Amino acid sequence: MITMKLWKKIGMGAGAVVLLALIVGVTVHQSGKSVVSVQTGKVQRQDLSAVVSASGEIKPKTYVNIGANAYGKITHLYVKEGEHVKKGQLLAQLENVQSTADVSANQASVQAAETDAIAAEAALKTSDADLLRAQADYERNKLDWDRAQNLFQDGLISKSDFDSRRNAWATADSGLVQAKARVAQAKAQKDSADRHVTQAGANLTRVADVLQKTTYAAPYDGVVTNLPVREGESVVIGIQNALGSTLLTLADMSVITAEVKVDETDIVNVRLGQPAEVTIDAIPKKTFHGTVSEIGDNAIVRSTGVATSQQATASEEAKDFKVVVTVNDPPEDLRPGLSTTAKITTAARTNVLSIPIQALSVRTKAQLEQEKSAPGSVHAAAPVLKETASRDKESQKQEVQGVFVIRSKKAEFVPVTTGIAGTSDIEVVTGLNDGDEVITGSYKILRTLRSGSGVKIDNSVPKKEDET
Repeated sequence: MITMKLWKKIGMGAGAVVLLALIVGVTVHQSGKSVVSVQTGKVQRQDLSAVVSASGEIKPKTYVNIGANAYGKITHLYVKEGEHVKKGQLLAQLENVQSTADVSANQASVQAAETDAIAAEAALKTSDADLLRAQADYERNKLDWDRAQNLFQDGLISKSDFDSRRNAWATADSGLVQAKARVAQAKAQKDSADRHVTQAGANLTRVADVLQKTTYAAPYDGVVTNLPVREGESVVIGIQNALGSTLLTLADMSVITAEVKVDETDIVNVRLGQPAEVTIDAIPKKTFHGTVSEIGDNAIVRSTGVATSQQATASEEAKDFKVVVTVNDPPEDLRPGLSTTAKITTAARTNVLSIPIQALSVRTKAQLEQEKSAPGSVHAAAPVLKETASRDKESQKQEVQGVFVIRSKKAEFVPVTTGIAGTSDIEVVTGLNDGDEVITGSYKILRTLRSGSGVKIDNSVPKKEDET
């Protein structure tokens, strides 16, 4: 009897131990289910640089398309494509038979007009001399007439002598009037002759300009980068919207630029004088340095290449802005039109706290408040609770940027303020300390992770399906 009671007690104790072990195992198993495997990264100090990358082509800072200024046939081409030329060097010559004849004819006209002007000037001088003589005659006869009046009243001269002196004074007065008229006429003829000289000179200037436009000289030192014409071809000038013939393109290769197109979302960070690294497809494995020297004001529609200011209607297409980077150390054999890429450093920070960019997450205020009320229950993002629906919807929908920090083997969401972003890391201004361990992945877990969830660090290389 005693033995049966002993075995019964032993059996009951063993059953209790098994039940307890089963409860502990289930608890451990259930707790293991709520633990999430994550990848992590450290908050660390480093130097960061924000870079804007854009592609374009190499262009000289100064270049000119020399177009036809007159209609005619090319009689001589004095240069070849790729040739270096000096300022003032003759480049091309159009036929100029008619324009040369016009210049010769107008030179003769100018000489004839100048001769007429000399003759008119001599006539004016003669008229001036006649006027002086007539003036002297008038004054002399006026004095005689005045004396004759007094003498005649005193009966000292005869009536015939008195009349003779009066007639002489009248004749002298008439001669003075005629002399003045001849002077005025001579002046008018002189003015007319001078104007004929001016007119002939203007005509000579016009035809000389036409002649000069048949000859093309280099406006500055440079390289002939394009020569689309040949001797014997006829060229025409532009008319209204029709472009004229282009004889050649001359580029000043002393200053080389990379003209690139920067996306509209990045242009706000680009400033004049910012440093840039320039790579050229034709010269691989070599980087050149430059600075931003020009920023376009007008947006360019990416699909058409037309500035928005030239469009009649607004466009919602992607847009770019022209940015010119002056290359400081260009190679000597560089050619215009080569494809290039410029990496512009828009901001730089030294020894700043930074985290991997992929660690950033966004949560709404409603989600954060819900997670505070039930921390770590499930690591799936849950909808907003009904009791929060009555609150200000706009406030609840506001997004908070932050990261998940591992503390006591649990994920804790910490709001952060960020600064500049580098290639793979981003500056943290507030919210974290040096050495904090933040969750960086996977993206799927970060998207659904809740503050307070248990985590297990697994920094092995993730599978492709885990990365999405």
